[in-house]
Amino acid sequence: MRENPFGQVLVALVTPFRADGEVDWDDVGRLIDDCATNGVDGIVVSGTTGETSTLTDPEKIKLVEVAKSVAGDRAKVIQGGGSNETAHAIDLNQQAEAAGADGVMIVTPYYNKPTQAGVLTHFRMIADATDLPVILYDIPGRTGIPIRYETILRAAKHPNIVAVKDAKGDFAEVSRVLNQTDLLYFSGDDANVLPHLAIGASGLIGVTANVAARPYRTIVDAVNAGDLHTAQAQHQALEPLVRAVMTHVPGTVAAKYILHGLGRIGSPRVRLPLVGPEDTEAALIEDELALVTGVDGLDLSEFRPDRNAAAGGALPKVHGTTR
Repeated sequence: MRENPFGQVLVALVTPFRADGEVDWDDVGRLIDDCATNGVDGIVVSGTTGETSTLTDPEKIKLVEVAKSVAGDRAKVIQGGGSNETAHAIDLNQQAEAAGADGVMIVTPYYNKPTQAGVLTHFRMIADATDLPVILYDIPGRTGIPIRYETILRAAKHPNIVAVKDAKGDFAEVSRVLNQTDLLYFSGDDANVLPHLAIGASGLIGVTANVAARPYRTIVDAVNAGDLHTAQAQHQALEPLVRAVMTHVPGTVAAKYILHGLGRIGSPRVRLPLVGPEDTEAALIEDELALVTGVDGLDLSEFRPDRNAAAGGALPKVHGTTR
């Protein structure tokens, strides 16, 4: 397996907003610093969790710049905001490279549902246009199509395509690709981090790491050391937290609700069409949090839910397009 240029514990960073829906750049910096301090060595900005669909391109590039400034040499910075338009994705990734990104993540083209030949051409053309290492993002639940096994093998021949973020959950296919390529694999499903690592994944790109980064560092370090008992203990301790973040509402929404309740961001605001959790959803999240014990570095006694701040979701204005 090739050298890993991204780190092992990568956070799919939320993008904190103020109550009016504008990016809260102070909170962005604080959250990045908190993640890096607690063991994150890779930061994916403006990905799915970062609400890439409703960020403008200038916001995406500023996220790269802020992350580089705050993280310093503690963590790599990966531009995660792709596009289903190849030309737009190329332009965005070239801007990210100029802004100092250490890598880019390319999501499978969504909505237009290209053939696998179109998917492969999309990946190759973007990878041709940058000198940065590339992670392919395989998440058919959001894009409508998978990256098929044969396409992954063909993409792996490109010198800049070095990794896959797997949110497909086909462990047999992951093992098969690891046997036949030198691609790195990153778990893209918070509930399956330890199983992915157990079959040879290099790390994770996680949503729950926004709330609790340290236990993922513990799991990865334990797996690296062959200490399955320690890895299992943290995996099990994280289980109700992962359910709280990933089950009842989109992970972005739940992560912001929890971070705000812990006083780590100033507002749980998301941008339309995402909205904050309704009371019943917030109650379910809180019920899961009540079951969390033994998670490294996480003290939920400080959690103070504010459903009024999270409710509704309607913004004073609708924000700009991706262009």
